Amino acid sequence: MIALLLGGAAVRSWLLVEQFVQQSRQGGELSLQLSKSMQELAARTVDVERNARQYLILRDPDLLARIDGNLAQSSDTIWRLETLTATSLASLPDDWRRTAAELRKRLRQGMGEEDLLPLLARLREFNDGLSQWGKRWIDEQNALLILQLEASGQSFAWQLLAAVIGTLAVALALSWWLGRPVRRLEQAIERLGESRFDVPVVVQGPADLDRLGRRLEWLRLRLAELEAGRGQTLRHVSHELKTPLTALREGVALLQERVLGQLEGEQQEVVDILEHNVLVLQRQIESLLDLNAVSYGALRLQHRPVQVRKLVTEAVRQRELQVQAKGLTVSIEGDDGMASLDAEKMLIVLDNLLSNAIDYSPQGGKLWLLIRHFRGRVGIDVIDQGPGVAEEDAERIFQPFVQGRRPAPAPRQGSGVGLSIVRELLQAMGGTVRLLTGVPGAHFCVEVPDER
Repeated sequence: MIALLLGGAAVRSWLLVEQFVQQSRQGGELSLQLSKSMQELAARTVDVERNARQYLILRDPDLLARIDGNLAQSSDTIWRLETLTATSLASLPDDWRRTAAELRKRLRQGMGEEDLLPLLARLREFNDGLSQWGKRWIDEQNALLILQLEASGQSFAWQLLAAVIGTLAVALALSWWLGRPVRRLEQAIERLGESRFDVPVVVQGPADLDRLGRRLEWLRLRLAELEAGRGQTLRHVSHELKTPLTALREGVALLQERVLGQLEGEQQEVVDILEHNVLVLQRQIESLLDLNAVSYGALRLQHRPVQVRKLVTEAVRQRELQVQAKGLTVSIEGDDGMASLDAEKMLIVLDNLLSNAIDYSPQGGKLWLLIRHFRGRVGIDVIDQGPGVAEEDAERIFQPFVQGRRPAPAPRQGSGVGLSIVRELLQAMGGTVRLLTGVPGAHFCVEVPDER
């Protein structure tokens, strides 16, 4: 369609140029013939005047025949002028013919020079009049050709403008026609990336995009089937593990409460070991379920404008009891600005970092939370005064069920998945977490993109 519009404008311009060239060629040929006829008429008039003067002296019949011939040819030239221009020459041709006829008549009557000179002068005047008329006619034709050229140029300009506007309209229409299915494909891909498999993929447009939409729909159904199977497997596994684990806990509880009789020293030690390992196993199973739930939830991002300082304050408030129990001082510093984040996941990230910082902080210590905004990103630093992390553990601690080698000031019941959850969530949000080594205490730096 665009080729037709632009091609039509090009063909129209070519036709206009061809038409102008043809008119210019015809006008040039006509002007040349007209000028040639004017020159011929002027030459014939000079010959008539010269032959007439000679005849008055010599009275030679041949000269009279020449005069008749020149006047006849001049009359033909005037008739040709009338035919070429197809316009009226007013009374000039008729006056010229009457004057030529009068000149012939007086020459045959043998009149003198005083009778012929006025007639010859009148022929010259008529010739001059015809010559001036011819020049005016040529100028008028040139002016008319220029006007036609200007009109054609304006017409072509409007047609070209209409073709450009039509081309833009077609391009916009095609962009809209192609953009709708592309946007639907983009939305479908985003939903698949967020594990939202409940919305069918419907794409209507060109055949190739429609075919791509059908393939995405097949992928959606396949992913939904796999997700349903994963969830079902997880539920079965958790159920199969929790059922015997519950029985073990109840049995150990019965032994601890001495329902089945008193326990000797070594028996009590074995029961304590059983109770400890049962609790550890329960925490491991719960942590595994939590990690799996976080990995699934990390795929669903919900950005919204939040006040970063208020978000950090809320994370601290959730740990207020632990902070008070250890007599810690929490300092929140930095920019008080807005950012577009997934607030729910950022709260989980901050909660896990604060939990570790509180556990490893000494009694009466201090925590710092520093907020930074830079180059479309938000940074939050969590710093404590604890023993820190050994340099060889800087990367290991982000793996599931891995804890640092340096012990906390007081015994803690962590399972070692908190930092792995932090990294999982931040990677899903396009952010990073890193541990600064070589500084007192533990210093974790969190960075996430501001989606505004």
